[in-house]
Amino acid sequence: MIAFDFAQLRLIGLQQAIASAATQLDISSPAAQLMRVCAVHRDSIGVHDGILEQPAQILPRLLHELQAQDTILAIGDWVAAEADGHGALWITAHLSPVTQIARRGNDGRRQLLASNVDTALLVMGLDEDFNPRRLERYLAIVLAAQVSLVVVLSKADVADDVPGKLAQLRQRLPPHVPLFAIDTRHAYDVAILEPWLSAGQTLVLLGSSGAGKSSLTNTLCAAEQATNGVRHGDGRGRHTTTARSLHLCTSGACIIDTPGLRSWRADADVETLAATFDDIAALAAACQFRDCRHASEPGCAVRGAVDGDRLRNYHKLLRDARRSEETPLERIAARARWKTVLKAGLERGKDKRR
Repeated sequence: MIAFDFAQLRLIGLQQAIASAATQLDISSPAAQLMRVCAVHRDSIGVHDGILEQPAQILPRLLHELQAQDTILAIGDWVAAEADGHGALWITAHLSPVTQIARRGNDGRRQLLASNVDTALLVMGLDEDFNPRRLERYLAIVLAAQVSLVVVLSKADVADDVPGKLAQLRQRLPPHVPLFAIDTRHAYDVAILEPWLSAGQTLVLLGSSGAGKSSLTNTLCAAEQATNGVRHGDGRGRHTTTARSLHLCTSGACIIDTPGLRSWRADADVETLAATFDDIAALAAACQFRDCRHASEPGCAVRGAVDGDRLRNYHKLLRDARRSEETPLERIAARARWKTVLKAGLERGKDKRR
């Protein structure tokens, strides 16, 4: 059984469920420590014991087991680690995460963003970064992971038409999702997030580059991460944060800051993804046809009741999910069908011109 200081590890997010699982680890070495992954680098893993961050390596036996399970370590994971006779720290065991936030890459592969997260803060600027469709994609990713979320709209001090943008999002977001417009640089503004910052809580910040994630981390954790402005013209941020990192807050919570990602595909099947658009799901029950796609079918209860742009985004996310579920052979067959359709269309065009 592994021994650990609950109060010390609570500063980096230890909760009772993880502590209970840790006591079940089959570890005989008295030198083993319970630690949390706080950084993932190419050549090492950063782990934290509640006081200090240290570099560590994965024991080859454990690495082989993880690869066999198609699993990788992500920031936020809990592990057992122990030092060898030379002072090097080795990760010897891995605890299954309670929650995982992941996305699908353009190649369809699953990419982990963070593990054992309680709340996701979805940060979006009220300047040129304002994009309701992108925010809906963030929501789909987080809700599919069954993680609580809060939408934080930054740069409220310099943006135009803040009430109008808030009203626009309120029409598109589920009613239970908290929504705040703040200046992330000032403590009196971010104090509104205190209900999600109690001791032992883990939060992750998700958003595009330049949205204000690092500024929010600095304010909440009294940290000193570098921050950059945005480019003039398109409002896109410079990638100040280049790797995911874990920060301790004065309140006892911890925050995982992430780099801005421009490509977001939800790690969810079609059924789970559809459930994240609960307003569409509720209206669909009144459609004339049970398999209505809300496109051109008669008797559709969704079209006209849901914002057209939101409905288009819904269809796009479902297409992404279906592609993620396809096998390589199914993708090849789908490309062949589209080539046949395209060729037939070109032939018809030639015939009309003759």
